Amino acid sequence: MSIITNTILIAVALIVGIGIGFGLFRYVLTSMLKNKMEEARKESEVLKEKKLLEVKEKFLNKKAELEKEVQQRNSRIAQQENKLKQRELGINQRHEELGRRKQELDAMQHQINRKENDLAQREAELADAQEREIKKLEELSGLSAEEARDRLVETMKAEAQTKAQSYINEIIDEAKLTANKEAKRIVIQSIQRVATETAIENSVTVFHIENDEVKGRIIGREGRNIRALEAATGVEIVVDDTPEAIVISAFDPVRREICRLALHNLISDGRIHPARIEEVVAKVRKQVEEEIIETGKRTAIDLGIHGLHPELIRIVGKMKYRSSYGQNLLQHARETANLCAVMASELGLNPKKAKRAGLLHDIGKVPDEESELCHALYGAKIAEKYKEKPDICNAIGAHHDEMEMTTLLAPIVQVCDAISGARPGARREIVEAYIKRLNDLENIAMSYPGVVKTYAIQAGRELRVIVGADKISDDQIEELSQNIATQIQNEMTYPGQVKITVIRETRSVSYAK
Repeated sequence: MSIITNTILIAVALIVGIGIGFGLFRYVLTSMLKNKMEEARKESEVLKEKKLLEVKEKFLNKKAELEKEVQQRNSRIAQQENKLKQRELGINQRHEELGRRKQELDAMQHQINRKENDLAQREAELADAQEREIKKLEELSGLSAEEARDRLVETMKAEAQTKAQSYINEIIDEAKLTANKEAKRIVIQSIQRVATETAIENSVTVFHIENDEVKGRIIGREGRNIRALEAATGVEIVVDDTPEAIVISAFDPVRREICRLALHNLISDGRIHPARIEEVVAKVRKQVEEEIIETGKRTAIDLGIHGLHPELIRIVGKMKYRSSYGQNLLQHARETANLCAVMASELGLNPKKAKRAGLLHDIGKVPDEESELCHALYGAKIAEKYKEKPDICNAIGAHHDEMEMTTLLAPIVQVCDAISGARPGARREIVEAYIKRLNDLENIAMSYPGVVKTYAIQAGRELRVIVGADKISDDQIEELSQNIATQIQNEMTYPGQVKITVIRETRSVSYAK
C-alpha cells in the first residue's frame, strides 16, 4: 500500500510540477512577447518620425526650388515686359517720326509740283524766245538754221581730225618710249607667276643591293647573266668593289630606268638566268612604255591641253626621262608652257595656243630615230606630221632662229624657253649649291658687327643688309657696304654681279591699351 501511495504521490507531484513549469513558461513567453512588441512599436515610431522628417525636408526643398523657379520666371516676365514696353515706346516714337516725315514729304511734294509748273512755264517762254532769236539771226546772216549747222559741223570735224592726228602722234611717240619698259614688265610678271622645282640628271644610276652576295648571282657563271642583261637593255653595268651598290651607265635615261626596274624584279624573284632576264626586261619595257604614255596624258590634262595626237602624248611623256644641260626636259617644257600662257594673256593673245606651243617646243630632243636636222626643225617636222596647226609648228621650229618667225607665238616661245633655262638653279647648278651660295652671302654680311638681319634676294644678285640704328651711324654704312662687297668679291664665285644694299632705320613702337 505504501508503494502505491508513494507512486501516486510522485505522479501527483509530477503533474503539479509540470503544471507549475508550464505556467511559468507561459508567463515568461508572454513577457518576452510583450517586450518584443514594445520594442517593435518603438522602432516603428522612430522610423515613422524619420520618414516624416525626410518627407518634410524634401517638401521644403521642393518648395524652395519652386519658389526660386517662380522668382526666375517672374524676373524673366518682368524683363520681357520691360523690353516690350521699350519696343512699344520705340514704335510709338517711330510712328510719330514717320508722321512728321510724311507731313514734310507732302510739303516738299507740293513745292516740287509748284516748281515744275514754274519750270514748264519758263521752258515755254524760253522756246518762244529761242525761236524769235533764230528768226532774227537768219534774217541778219542770210542763212537758214540747217545751213549754219552744216557749216559748223564741217568746221568742228576738221578741227577734231587735226587734234585726233596730233593725239595719235603723241601716243605713238609715247608707246615707242615705253615699249621696252612694258616688255620688261610682262616678262617679269610672267616669271613671278610661274615657279617650278628643278630636276638634275646625269648619265649614271646607282642600284643599291642588300649584300655583296647578290653581285655574284647578277654576274652569273662566266658573266653570262650580266652580258644577257646588258644586251637586253643596251646599258653598261659596272660591278666593282663599291659596297652594296651596282652602277648602271648609259646616256639614255629610259634604258637606265628599264635596267634598274629589271634588276629590282630579278633580285626580288630570285631566279636570275638569261632566259628569265629577257622575259623580265621585255615585261619592264612594256611597263615603262605604259608609264610614259600615262605621264604624257597626265601632263596634257594638268596643263589643260586637249586634242594632242597619241604619238605626241607619248613623246611628251618620254621627256620625263630626258635632260638638257642638266635640266629635266619635261619640267622645262611644263614651265615654258605656263610662262607662254601668262605672257600671251598679258599681250592679248590666245593663251591655250601659246601653252600648247610651249609644251611641244622641245619634242625634237626625244626622237625615236636619229635625224640630221637640229631639234627645233625636227620638232616642227614632227608636229606638222601629226596635224598640228601652222602657227604651232612655226613657233616650235623658230624658237632658236633656225626658221623665220611668221606668228607672234614664235617670239613668245623663244623668250619663255630662255627664261626657263636661265632662271637660277635650272641648269648647270644643283639646288644644294644654289642654296649654299645664298647662305654664304648672308653669313658673310652677318659676320660684321652691328648687322641685325641679312636677306639674299633676286637669286643671289642682291644682298639686303639691315643694321641697328644704335650701333652704326649713317656715315659708317657706306664703308660697311664696301667692306662686304670686297669680301664677297675675294671669297666667293658667282655669275654677274652682287648688289649690296645696307639699310639703317630707326623705329619707335608704342601700344595703346
